[in-house]
Amino acid sequence: MTDTPAIRQILDMNAFDASAAADAAPAVRRRLGNVGAASVLFYRDPIEMVSASGCWMTDAAGRRYLDFYNNVPSVGHSHPAVVRAVADQIARLNTNTRYVVAVVDDYLDALKARLPADLSNVVMTCSGSEANDLALRIARAVTGRQGFVVTTNAYHGNTDLVTGVSPSALKRGGLPAHVVAIAPPGATPDAEAGFLAALEAAMAELGARGFGTAAFLCDAIFSSDGIHEGPPGFLARAADLVRARGGLFIADEVQPGFGRTGAAFWGFARHGAAPDIVTMGKPMGNGFPMAAMATRPDYLAAFCADTGYFNTFGGNPVAAAAGAAVLRVIEEEALQHNASVTGQHLLAEIRALAAARPQIATVRGAGLFIGVDIGAEGAPDPDLTLRVIDAMRSRGVLIGAAGLHGATLKLRPPLCLSHAEADLFVTALDDAMGMAAARPYV
Repeated sequence: MTDTPAIRQILDMNAFDASAAADAAPAVRRRLGNVGAASVLFYRDPIEMVSASGCWMTDAAGRRYLDFYNNVPSVGHSHPAVVRAVADQIARLNTNTRYVVAVVDDYLDALKARLPADLSNVVMTCSGSEANDLALRIARAVTGRQGFVVTTNAYHGNTDLVTGVSPSALKRGGLPAHVVAIAPPGATPDAEAGFLAALEAAMAELGARGFGTAAFLCDAIFSSDGIHEGPPGFLARAADLVRARGGLFIADEVQPGFGRTGAAFWGFARHGAAPDIVTMGKPMGNGFPMAAMATRPDYLAAFCADTGYFNTFGGNPVAAAAGAAVLRVIEEEALQHNASVTGQHLLAEIRALAAARPQIATVRGAGLFIGVDIGAEGAPDPDLTLRVIDAMRSRGVLIGAAGLHGATLKLRPPLCLSHAEADLFVTALDDAMGMAAARPYV
């Protein structure tokens, strides 16, 4: 490939083309008719799913798929402990957050035990978008500044404020003036020094524009940018740079949190970084619609002094029961350890495969969060990437895409992945690479 491939928005990667609706299955046409332009479905031929368990999903025809994409069911699809906890709690009480309910505070205490001690106030929400929206608003209230630094292809949610700091969601126009994007680590020869220099330059630019820096917002593995785990420790220095400029460091842990990187429970902890705000999302409830924002009491008080905040069902008793069950399962089943051990095995096997498959350019990641760049001689090849994704689907394995050009395979299996399932994936990838490289994408 000689031409630089086009930038691809996150929702366009491996997405069903609605213009082909006339030839789609009745169930697909029904979905499009109900949801319209906001409908986002995977694959040129979308899959109708009916059940899932562990690392496997089953479609309407009874075919099973090894799930290497859906990070939301973090401890495994339909985990019986989470199912029991949700069923038991919803059968006894589910109400809004204006009442004192022990299961809610029990959960918050258990969650806070995993967080830095100074982040002792936790506000529960129903989605990661809400959690990030609140984090940005708090950063502005605390600092008196309006500007934000994010990474080039970041995605942080879909409220109006959060979409503005999510470059990968924007299909037209550029970022708003109060947002500056920098390349993720790894985009320069010296990942750490280049990234820190870019961060400094971005904050200087926000100052020149008259906004100042309210916060630097990132997820610690830069997932939408193509999974860049970076050298451990550099994010701690990034956080220090931001605070030296009077801004806050917001750690978006929706994807890297809850043991996924293996080395630590949080993505920021892998770097020894001290965030001012931490946001979390639906993996904390294994898919139950729940999320949270944790920060210092004085920061939350500064925001609430000017703005009333209430989330009717954020932190409802059923959400708390689901979250508590997830924490227990991670501990009892040693899933963080499994993410580390199985992730190392998977990473090594894919790297061994890359030695025989020149279309695999780079393999990187931490724990069970891995990115595989596709393209010969280091040139990103999004078309080949899509062919690989389709070929994997035909072999019963689900994967996604990431990166600025959509040329990175994004691997995020449930934390309960076994070595045997990891090996099954590598075998399928080997076959898929051969098939995809030999056939044009039609």
